[in-house]
Amino acid sequence: MHILFAGGGTAGHINPALAVADYIVSNHKDAKISYIGTERGLESRLVRAAGYDFYPIEVAGFQRKLSLQNIKRNISAVRMMITSSIEARKILKTLKPDVVVGTGGYVSGPVLREAAKLKIRTCIHEQNAFPGITTKALASMVDTVMLAMPEAEKYLKCKNKPVVTGNPVRSAMTLVDKALAKEKIGAGDKPVILSFGGSLGARPINEAVVGVISHFAESGKYYHLHATGKRGYEDTVTLLREKLDFTKYSNVEIREYIDDMDVCMAAADLVICRSGAITLSELQNCGKPSVLIPSPYVAENHQFHNAMTLKKAGAAEVIEEKDLTADRLIKTVSYMVDNKEALEKMSQNAKNSAISDANERIYNEIMKLFTVA
Repeated sequence: MHILFAGGGTAGHINPALAVADYIVSNHKDAKISYIGTERGLESRLVRAAGYDFYPIEVAGFQRKLSLQNIKRNISAVRMMITSSIEARKILKTLKPDVVVGTGGYVSGPVLREAAKLKIRTCIHEQNAFPGITTKALASMVDTVMLAMPEAEKYLKCKNKPVVTGNPVRSAMTLVDKALAKEKIGAGDKPVILSFGGSLGARPINEAVVGVISHFAESGKYYHLHATGKRGYEDTVTLLREKLDFTKYSNVEIREYIDDMDVCMAAADLVICRSGAITLSELQNCGKPSVLIPSPYVAENHQFHNAMTLKKAGAAEVIEEKDLTADRLIKTVSYMVDNKEALEKMSQNAKNSAISDANERIYNEIMKLFTVA
């Protein structure tokens, strides 16, 4: 059994592939897993670190905003589109995988197209409520389209009826006891607000959260843990120090990055964050109410569509970045955390909207391709 994955660009495309690969290996010790991605992408490090064979190809996405520089980049992307297809075909002919699985990102395009031409069984997994360009282009070619959210189906023209599988979530995210997690981060019995804007950080979120922290810190009502992201730590700390000496407050913790998200998520009573697909699946599986601030800088504005699925489920409040202010965030946080009955209802709605067996569902769809004549 040889299964090849293709996907990259962001962790949201890579981690689902690795989660499913691990699940396959746990069920089939003799399974061979390979991965095609770009050498300069995050996947080159993460896939190798996971112990799977990695085969790089050179490919680039197209720039949508017109400028002289982007025109040059798009000319280069056209050239890479041709060469990457040739590279992908060579690798596929050499490896002869039984099934090729795409998890999104522009690197999936040439790999899945060439695999379909070679009559290799193919499937693709779409993490977002609004599908990316790659999924839209491949949906009519691949044997199986798997969706994290049913809302995505209306945007696709599929070869076969798509299957809703959910997004894979690390099992560790749901196994930590809340009381122990609160004790571990030093929150005591206070309600915990967890906020973050991603690994690189998001300035508008950092600035609004500074307002929230400075407003509530002295009262000691909440324990607030905020991750600024790599690019935002110094600026956020400087801005916060202009308002108060937060080091004097034991109920405030500022980090650059959260490397124990399973613990922090378990401890949280309310989460303030972006609305990337995998993050939302973690919120759902952990049953966490949230204030979602979709990134307006992503392709097809897909984070907004993701966020609205949780809002419609009664599990989240949504504030678009253009409307985000410290005052509005303070009012939203106050209402949600102080209204325990509403917060508990949102928590239950989050859990009810979760697909907790996504790994198994995706695995089953892949296995079905081995039985298709």
